[in-house]
Amino acid sequence: MASKRIKKGDEVMVLPSGLTSTIAGIDLHDEEVDEVFPPMSVTVRLTDDLDVSRGDMICRPRNAPEPTQDIDAMVSWMVPEPLRARRKLAIKHTTRTARAVVRDVHYRLDINSLHRDAETDSLGLNEIGRVSLRTTQPLLCDSYSTNRMTGSFILVDEATGMTVGAGMIN
Repeated sequence: MASKRIKKGDEVMVLPSGLTSTIAGIDLHDEEVDEVFPPMSVTVRLTDDLDVSRGDMICRPRNAPEPTQDIDAMVSWMVPEPLRARRKLAIKHTTRTARAVVRDVHYRLDINSLHRDAETDSLGLNEIGRVSLRTTQPLLCDSYSTNRMTGSFILVDEATGMTVGAGMIN
């Protein structure tokens, strides 16, 4: 569970399919419960036989995020090799992993003065900046201010498997 409470009888939508159903029951370990909240790990049973796979999202129909391949985020860069436009990385968002390319580094943020350095074209070790990414498959994102779980991600160097950055979606 990433956010909000859910309970038996709630109407829900499965994304990315967009199909709706009702919660028939919720199991916590070996017992059925009526209501759960984050960060509980539960099994949700639906009234309809829908295909729900790892990485899919169950949400309320009126609170569904829009799938997007274009992500605008504040990124904290964690390795000496700079982050530049056209760099290819893996992005891990919730339980999904996709490939991403850096479209643009908009600015670097000076953490002491909060000045935005728009003249930069890269982020160095321990720098924070606004970045645009394009992913190979749509991700179900919220802004970080709306939901910290679905509004954050990590960036991974595909060659080494090392985490190189962390981001908060605008």
